[in-house]
Amino acid sequence: MKAYIMRKDFVVALAVTGILAAVALPSRAEDNSGALAKALPEASVSLDQGLKASEREGKPISGKFELEDGALQLSVYTMRAGDFSEVIVDHKTGAIKKAEKITDAEDLKNAKEQSEAMAKAKVDLDKAVEASTKANSGYRAVSAMPTLDAGKPMGDITLMKGEQVKKVTEKLD
Repeated sequence: MKAYIMRKDFVVALAVTGILAAVALPSRAEDNSGALAKALPEASVSLDQGLKASEREGKPISGKFELEDGALQLSVYTMRAGDFSEVIVDHKTGAIKKAEKITDAEDLKNAKEQSEAMAKAKVDLDKAVEASTKANSGYRAVSAMPTLDAGKPMGDITLMKGEQVKKVTEKLD
């Protein structure tokens, strides 16, 4: 009986720990629209400009503004010769702050999926972002993620105006 109670207490403690860990995980930028909306005005570089700036490190395959340790950051994934890098673009100047090879398993999986979509694309991601912001006056692009939809490349673009979040899809073929 004592072993059963100890095991039950362990399971409950494990469940509570899991819930607390999930709550403590950092949110994706678009899921944290309030904090991102407050930080975004400090960026003088647009997402499409950041994608273009990252080309020095390879072909841009995705990009997003995000909060990293509470600070605004413009992150772009690039590919070159089968390798993937995360490029951090200075959101105030457009200069590349750093570029490092992607080694994290989940990030690498995402980069490979994004590169598959971009391999079929005829439209560059920065052009798709530019088109989506022109079509949605007053909104600013905060993320661009390519996907395949029934084998066709599409750009899932998240736009913001203040705290309003809008998701649009641009054809990349």
